Amino acid sequence: MLIKVYGSAVFGVEATTVTVEVNIDKGIGYHLVGLPDNAIKESNYRIAAALQNNGYKIPGKKITINMAPADLRKEGSAYDLTLALGILSASSQIKSPEIDKYLIMGELSLDGTVQPIKGALPIAIKAQEEGFKGFILPKQNAKEAAIVNKLEVYGVENIKQVIDFFDNNEPLEQTVIDTRKEFYKQLEFPEFDFSDVRGQESIKRCMEIAASGGHNIILIGPPGAGKTMLAKRLPSILPPMTLHEALETTKIHSVVGKVKDAGLMSQRPFRSPHHTISDVALVGGGTYPQPGEISLAHNGVLFLDELPEFKRSVLEVMRQPLEDRDVTISRAKFTVTYPSSFMLVASMNPSPGGYFNDPDAPVTSSPAEMQRYLGKISGPLLDRIDIHIEVTPVPFDKLSDERKGESSSAIRERVMKARELQTIRFADLDKVHYNAQMNTKQIREYCKLDAASKELLKTAMERLNLSARAYDRILKVARTIADLSNDEAINGTHISEAIQYRSLDREGWLG
Repeated sequence: MLIKVYGSAVFGVEATTVTVEVNIDKGIGYHLVGLPDNAIKESNYRIAAALQNNGYKIPGKKITINMAPADLRKEGSAYDLTLALGILSASSQIKSPEIDKYLIMGELSLDGTVQPIKGALPIAIKAQEEGFKGFILPKQNAKEAAIVNKLEVYGVENIKQVIDFFDNNEPLEQTVIDTRKEFYKQLEFPEFDFSDVRGQESIKRCMEIAASGGHNIILIGPPGAGKTMLAKRLPSILPPMTLHEALETTKIHSVVGKVKDAGLMSQRPFRSPHHTISDVALVGGGTYPQPGEISLAHNGVLFLDELPEFKRSVLEVMRQPLEDRDVTISRAKFTVTYPSSFMLVASMNPSPGGYFNDPDAPVTSSPAEMQRYLGKISGPLLDRIDIHIEVTPVPFDKLSDERKGESSSAIRERVMKARELQTIRFADLDKVHYNAQMNTKQIREYCKLDAASKELLKTAMERLNLSARAYDRILKVARTIADLSNDEAINGTHISEAIQYRSLDREGWLG
């Protein structure tokens, strides 16, 4: 008897429906075809034990299972439940006239317990698109899948519940979520707030500018100056995620099984990988491609602490995703693309000893050591970082001040107003949403300078020995500063402030 049941395979952040055809005929044997990996090939042992422990069995006949499309690689243990239900239905151990109307996924334990899977959200989206009546999956993933409207989602704890649902018409509890209500309920502030930061007013201002224009930023300062503390608070002043951004971000985290119980992610991600990370772990890839840290930071912040300590090869592979805001991973038989639109926040010591440019600290690094240290960061990578700011240690009198600083909510209000101006400005452009994304043509159009501002910028570049790459960056940042002031045109004040944020272009740093 031939039966068809349905599962799904996830590639990148999209799912493809897999038709599992189970045929039981005379003879002896178990044949599983359709490019399954080892985890799927081992499934017959898990399925046999799970069925045995729940009063059923794998029939002693010739079982042929085809996972179509047969040229698509399938991987993981999430097909256990799909295969088990197909075998039971094809061997007439259960009556299941509606089994082909449901998409079924789940890993089985030996006692029949259903274990969680990865990629529940993109699978649910595909199931809804292809007109399936419902999606049966592990209970731990039910909230995540229920984000999708117009799809019945049933979370189950063991295989017996699924068997009774099809064979005895025993109802399963449907998981229902009001996506918008759930999203807005979770829109609360992150645990870190700028009101906890003592002093550092100029750095706070710089972070506000970075958040307003979506600018990548690097913080340069000695150990203990507060670089990490400031970076952790940046997400608290970014505009709240839209529902579309939340769904997009949740899909990526779903693929790697990192979605929490709430189902929908409403806070912007903050990723802070260690400097020993490999290039594959950072940008994604592997034999069976998975998203890397830059994709997990999509719509949020990627913080690279101690930037020169990262392997140069790791930093270089990040250049293209920073520019294109997605990363494409190619293999011989397929290509996957992961979104990676994030704000890069990096930090570094000014020298190997940590105290370069500090008049109160002894010079511990030779010029050659300095050059080697700073040379770890390539010019093309710095090209993609708009703001360089020096962070100095906070004096004791400010550190001991009991008064709280300005709250993140107050700063965020100003950031959101600046972003609204940019949304209107770039309304007709597909790939540009904020100032940092402008290309050369758009900079010429939206960052026009009067004669006095041009002369100021020219003088600054000559006197401070600023590099050519600083020119466009200064104009982008000046445009954001003007937006924060609600000024239509860029003036000398905006240019003057933007020039301050190019520390690493000055002579004596990377000369």
